[in-house]
Amino acid sequence: MLNKQFKLIFEKALLEELEELQSTSLLPNSVLLKSGSYIKVIPLVISGKIKVIKSSDSDKEILLYHIMPAESCILSITASFNGEKSKVYALTETDTEIIIVPATKIKEWMNKYASWRTFLMKLYNERLVELLSIVDEVAFKNVDYRLIERLKEKSDNNTQEIYITHQQLADELGTAREVVSRLLKKLENEGKIEISRGKIKIIAAL
Repeated sequence: MLNKQFKLIFEKALLEELEELQSTSLLPNSVLLKSGSYIKVIPLVISGKIKVIKSSDSDKEILLYHIMPAESCILSITASFNGEKSKVYALTETDTEIIIVPATKIKEWMNKYASWRTFLMKLYNERLVELLSIVDEVAFKNVDYRLIERLKEKSDNNTQEIYITHQQLADELGTAREVVSRLLKKLENEGKIEISRGKIKIIAAL
């Protein structure tokens, strides 16, 4: 079943084509895209969340952006459109349902549907803003500030519990696990968080 947001975005003929495509449900940490591979399918997210990550030759990683419901991966679309290998990898962060769009449809729909062209341009603009924000964070803000902002972003307003490992946080911030562990311990000593295996609980304002 299509996300309701898609029905607000796309014209009837395109919705009918989407309805005919295969959809699938994925568990957390399911790999959707490998770096260095050619793009054969594009995910359109019905529900859940996908994270797109860039890794370096030294095995450091940084989170570029999340793909949310009614969104897709603009870097995958661009690589597919140009016949290039992917420079990033993507995996699910939560239980996720996607529509599997053959890469051959990207150019076809560009020519056929105005709503698809608008969708891609909006997606491109949003991702560019996010990537510029990452540049700003990495270049101008220190790691402890970025860690606190990421914890605020991930915290649940009801429980304030975040299920994530130190390594996963480090990967998202593009830094070493030891750095994240040290900063989390500092926050714990200040009485702002409680740390347990695979979980961080916020107990005071960060």
